[in-house]
Amino acid sequence: MGRIAFLSVLLLSCATSNNAFPFTDGLLPNGNFELGPRPADMKGTVVVGRYAIPKWEISGFVEYIKSGQKQGDMLLVVPEGAFAVRLGNEASIKQSMKVVKGLYYSLTFSAARTCAQEERLNVSVAPDWGVLPMQTLYSSNGWDSYAWAFQAERDVAEILIHNPGREEDPACGPLIDSIAIRALYPPRLTNKNILKNPDFEEGPYVFPNTSWGVLIPPNIEDDHSPLPGWMVESLKAVKYIDSVHFSVPQGKRAVELVAGKESAIAQVVRTIPGKTYILSFAVGDASNSCEGSMIVEAFAGKDTVKVPYESKGKGGYKRAVLKFVAVTPRTRIMFLSTFYTMRSDDFSSLCGPVVDDLKLLSVRNPRRM
Repeated sequence: MGRIAFLSVLLLSCATSNNAFPFTDGLLPNGNFELGPRPADMKGTVVVGRYAIPKWEISGFVEYIKSGQKQGDMLLVVPEGAFAVRLGNEASIKQSMKVVKGLYYSLTFSAARTCAQEERLNVSVAPDWGVLPMQTLYSSNGWDSYAWAFQAERDVAEILIHNPGREEDPACGPLIDSIAIRALYPPRLTNKNILKNPDFEEGPYVFPNTSWGVLIPPNIEDDHSPLPGWMVESLKAVKYIDSVHFSVPQGKRAVELVAGKESAIAQVVRTIPGKTYILSFAVGDASNSCEGSMIVEAFAGKDTVKVPYESKGKGGYKRAVLKFVAVTPRTRIMFLSTFYTMRSDDFSSLCGPVVDDLKLLSVRNPRRM
């Protein structure tokens, strides 16, 4: 079933329920918190009342923050619109919405630290849950967008974002803004490529008004990958980027390896032992002032190739090839960056090489090559 036809089935299914918000492929209802509490439901910046924020249910110490609000000497910035929420000690926000049982979804939301270095967020749609650490900042303005995926086990998903931390200042906690959802569709194999989702076109929702991409967390923090077909097999996230804000070698999406060898993507494919295969791919830069000498390491089982790329930070890419003979029925294909790289325009944002447009094919007559 095609994506458009399937979406029509989803919308028809959602329209039959009056007990939850309908399915959307974008912002959740009041997902950017621009609809705020009534003055009577506010005590300073603190929200009083479980249902005071329209479309949301809150618990714990939740603040309603206006862009430009000061916290001591720090100016609180909101990435999109004029308002966000801050989750203090043990605080949470929750919303229910109609989904299709068995289907995979990805949440995308923007978050920023405000006080503590060790802030983290617990994201859950029962029975799936994950804890996303916020120690590493990837953008210079302090805001990052995160993706987290789940499989719907019921007709209604209860989306909950919770701050499990406890600080001396009960207001100390992360800011949250712009929460969106997107249905993920299982990639299909074709006779033109053994890899699934080889150009990364299927992935999490990307906010059109933000310019820092979306972080995809390691699979140890998310049982279901927001990047169908791929696993983030590393300690740090990889960045999902779009062609609107970045230079992308092919199509509309690509992956930036932003944390050196701690930032890797992998996929396990079926292979025939003794058969020769060719893995080709593009290596480039995202045109985001990520300059310098870069190396992408590609692995296919025990075979590997190191692809150097000299980046001027203004876009561009080169093609690379890895030829290998399969030794097992399943072969792990993996990509990582050799070095850590920082953006030259702020020296505080991690960046790295871009990989895209992957192809894996078997070779009938390897001797002729």
